[in-house]
Amino acid sequence: MPHLDSLPEHAGPPAIFTRYPQQYAPWSEQSQALMRGPSELTEGDRELLLAFAAGVSDCEFVYRAHRAVAYAWGIEPGLVEKLVADPAHAAADARLQPILALVRKLAVAPATVERADVDAVLAAGWSEDTVHDAIAVAARAAFMQRLVQGFGFIPFTPEVADERARKRIEHGYVDLYPDLRRGS
Repeated sequence: MPHLDSLPEHAGPPAIFTRYPQQYAPWSEQSQALMRGPSELTEGDRELLLAFAAGVSDCEFVYRAHRAVAYAWGIEPGLVEKLVADPAHAAADARLQPILALVRKLAVAPATVERADVDAVLAAGWSEDTVHDAIAVAARAAFMQRLVQGFGFIPFTPEVADERARKRIEHGYVDLYPDLRRGS
């Protein structure tokens, strides 16, 4: 049950986004650019990183929602759960491992991130733009965690998460919430 009486029982982020469009229209545009724009990381990789960050920081709402989106983008089913349980032994692409390590630190203990963490990503052949993308995806996960946990939103059922994932793939981050489009 949400922490505000004015919100419906099964409210989620859209209830807040549409209630405060001045703040969240730019947020959805930024999310669209980050999660769907040009990047060395695929859309599936970015959703996997977002779900992973949420999973290791114990945010079931964001974890469940974005795990479903990662799988809808074609990430191997079950991989996100394996990464959250033990990233070193999951069957993720070896080149992705230093990004996962960086994202994990950002999600769990951001003050411990060091130059060596970034250097490991660069040494794996990724660009500085990809370092940015990984950091920004982890930051997006942290923001959403505070939003959903602050308002007391209940995680979607797996079926609802799968349906919303299909809609997110189809509509993206801006058009998923028509009330947030500029000029609406």
